Amino acid sequence: MTTIVTAPSFGGPEVLTLEETDLQAPGPQQVAIKVRAIGVNPADCKHRAGRFGGSVPVRLGSEAAGVVTAVGEGVTDVSVGDEVIAYRAPGAYATDLVVPRRAVVPKPVSLAWVDAAALLLAGVTAVHALEATHVGADDTVLIHGAAGGVGQMAVQLARLRGARVIGTAGPSGAAIVSDLGGEATPYGDGLAERVTALAPQGVTVALDLIGTDEALAASLAVVDDRERIASIVPRAAAMDAGIQVLGGGAGADPGTQIREAARVELTRLAAEGAIRVKVVRTFRLADVAEAHRFLERGHADGKVVLLP
Repeated sequence: MTTIVTAPSFGGPEVLTLEETDLQAPGPQQVAIKVRAIGVNPADCKHRAGRFGGSVPVRLGSEAAGVVTAVGEGVTDVSVGDEVIAYRAPGAYATDLVVPRRAVVPKPVSLAWVDAAALLLAGVTAVHALEATHVGADDTVLIHGAAGGVGQMAVQLARLRGARVIGTAGPSGAAIVSDLGGEATPYGDGLAERVTALAPQGVTVALDLIGTDEALAASLAVVDDRERIASIVPRAAAMDAGIQVLGGGAGADPGTQIREAARVELTRLAAEGAIRVKVVRTFRLADVAEAHRFLERGHADGKVVLLP
């Protein structure tokens, strides 16, 4: 048996329901995992609310970390007892989970369960944005939403490439951006002018990780080459502006190969301490509705994790 979280209907956090259901044995090229921690992401809230369409009931979640309890036919490089991180893992809000073998990578022993569960979605999204805009040591990068989960990863990974990073953040996030090696600047009126004052020699890349009109306008104002502006929030305004739109959604570049290839390197960097995952709150699986409420209040400045 496994306990899963479903949304029997689209709506607010109150629709989330815990159910007991049979756990099927892993089939060919699948593995079963006893889940230790689950990453909670804004996309989960959108999925619950019906913003991605589809039908109900909906099973939520896409990333988790746990211990392999069984392997299916043809799986020769993963064994029972292995500690793994699973992404992409549909239905990850569960106590036990069956996922494709290709979805799991080894969890380093030095990486805490909560950090492992919160690493990969944000990490691969950040890598995709940096790869798509060709960020290197000679760049000055403007990152909108730099204190959020994806933003923190983007700041750290851009700095590892040798780039200078200017990151927008609210009052509570400025210290986080600075601690990660970026230069924080506040949101609000005059953003483009503040960025220009910080980087009078010019900004070469802009990453919009929040999808606001302000972020798009400031990016277009300070970066000349629209191929080096990217947004991870698919919307008409970004596409009409001729910038890169990454991730899910019609017309966006999913970057599947880039994202899949990034997973092992991200776990290595995290294990070595070269990048850090900031988990701001943990909730029991039974308190999943409260976890969604917390995330939807905004300004979490880090990751939220469920514990089965």
